[in-house]
Amino acid sequence: MLEKNINLEGKTVLVTGAAGFIGSNLVLELLNTVDNIHIVGIDNMNDYYDVSLKEYRLEQISKCLEAVSGTFVFIRDSIANKEIINSIFDEYKPSVVVNLAAQAGVRYSITNPDAYIESNMIGFYNILEACRHNEVEHLVYASSSSVYGSNKKVPYSTEDKVDNPVSLYAATKKSNELMAHAYSKLYNIPSTGLRFFTVYGPAGRPDMAYFGFTNKLRNNETIRIFNYGNCKRDFTYIDDIVEGVKRIMQVAPLRQNGEDGLPIPPYKVYNIGNNSPENLLDFVDILQQELIKAEVLPADYDFETHKRLVAMQPGDVPVTYADTSALEKDFGFKPSTSLREGLRSFAEWYKEFYK
Repeated sequence: MLEKNINLEGKTVLVTGAAGFIGSNLVLELLNTVDNIHIVGIDNMNDYYDVSLKEYRLEQISKCLEAVSGTFVFIRDSIANKEIINSIFDEYKPSVVVNLAAQAGVRYSITNPDAYIESNMIGFYNILEACRHNEVEHLVYASSSSVYGSNKKVPYSTEDKVDNPVSLYAATKKSNELMAHAYSKLYNIPSTGLRFFTVYGPAGRPDMAYFGFTNKLRNNETIRIFNYGNCKRDFTYIDDIVEGVKRIMQVAPLRQNGEDGLPIPPYKVYNIGNNSPENLLDFVDILQQELIKAEVLPADYDFETHKRLVAMQPGDVPVTYADTSALEKDFGFKPSTSLREGLRSFAEWYKEFYK
């Protein structure tokens, strides 16, 4: 295992995408477990999905502040706004930066490419530039399992070649890794990229299958299961993702020089996934059981008449499967929440939120 070289206590941490699914849960975890931490959050609160969910997440953070020693400052703006990013670094001088702000979604990138270039490319460039000109101890940033594209070899390893993205979203995420590597090499900025695998859980993103299916079933609509159900996804529960991020934040890649006297890029990339892909039809079956158990749907709900098997969508891949051996070796951690356990938590939250 790698040794911690960053103590988060008393540190200032910038979390971009702080009202997002992963970002808000990370902020809560840090406030609840790290003494005297100072978190600056930024999020543009766009309407890609229901803004009330983002507001709900920020409310959870506000409630948490009453019982913790840390602080949280929220800025409603975009990381694509270079002036605001520079002013944040000038005023708050974050030691650790966690960049989770991004335009998400594979299918949306096919019809709305501008949003991806603005947030995922220009926004990330602004973060890198700010890190370059300030004393940042560690930049942690979100990549995605989408970078593996249509790779046939499974499980996906960070050693695999990933030069064949099948969506613009995937291309921007791979670009982030390349940009971070260049900045790590040129300016000796310790950076760690995290390839997340299908993150789910309470108060998640409504564009994800489990949430979208639930909305449609509750509204008596038909759900479409792509590739005729022959898809597998490495579903990763939000608490596991957050635990992985928190551990990685505290271990920055070491700055060291090579034989030529020049810096070896202090740069790492890890998969964070459940290392256990689930068939989409099994996933739907477990989801329906848990929705009935939570009384989101009636006990006699007829699922067969509400689901339709359809062809693969453009930009989709048939399987995602994370090789997490590096994560286990370096951090002694492996996501372990079962799909049933995670979907049960989601169903119970959904019942409460939409009651």
